Formats: sequence, structure tokens, C-alpha cells
Amino acid sequence: MKKYSMLFFVLTLISNSVMSQARKEVQVAKAVESLKEAMIRADSAGLSALVADSLSYGHSSGKIENKAAFIQSITSGRSVFVSIELLNQHIQVYPHTAVVRHIFQAVTNDSGKPGKVKLSIVTVWIRQRGHWQLITRQAVKIPD
Repeated sequence: MKKYSMLFFVLTLISNSVMSQARKEVQVAKAVESLKEAMIRADSAGLSALVADSLSYGHSSGKIENKAAFIQSITSGRSVFVSIELLNQHIQVYPHTAVVRHIFQAVTNDSGKPGKVKLSIVTVWIRQRGHWQLITRQAVKIPD
């Protein structure tokens, strides 16, 4: 009987761990989606809530922005996203960190100049004060 009790206990622990991991992945996916929507809306408050104060936002050109510069770029009209599509997203969650990879396709209108981008993106998210926040982002151009 002790063997069955121990087996049940171990299976319960494993099951709870798997469910917790799945919940965290859903939370991270929602944060990624919220960031995408805030970028399209140029929502300063939404962007501020979703990115960490120590943000390092890397562009495919090699340019790196901090939190203030990233938000300013989006809200000033210098970087305008008409639409964003995230493809082939993969999320790996650790206790307080998540790594997200996806293909980022967007229709842009940067400073009034229409365009399209297709990038491979990796982001790192951290869980702070009960919320997932973007701390690092790096983009790489995908050749046509």
C-alpha cells in the first residue's frame, strides 16, 4: 500500500508541475500578444507596463534602445505598425524567466513611409511583481 501511496504522490507532483508550466506559457503568450497590440495602438501606458525598466531592445540594424527610447520611437510615429503577425512562436518557460522565439511580419508606416518587415525575433521575459515583462529583444533580418 505504501508503494501505491508514494506512486500517487509522485504522479500528483508531476501533474501539478506540468499544469503550472502550461499556465505560465499561456501567461507569457498573453503578454506577447498584449505587447503586439500595444505596439500597433502606440499605447504608451501599455508599453510601459509590459517592458522592464532595464529593457534592452535590439533592432535588426544593430541599434539598441532602452525603455524610454523604445516607447518614444513607437509613440512618436517614427516606428508605426499598421499590423503585426507573429508566426511559428515557441515559448520556453523557466521559474521566473521565459524565452520566446517567433517570426515577426509587419506592415509599417514609419514616419509616413509605408513598408513591410519580416524578422526572426528572440525575446526574454521576466516575471516581476506578478507580471511578465519584456527585458530583452533581438531581431535578425530574414533574407527574401
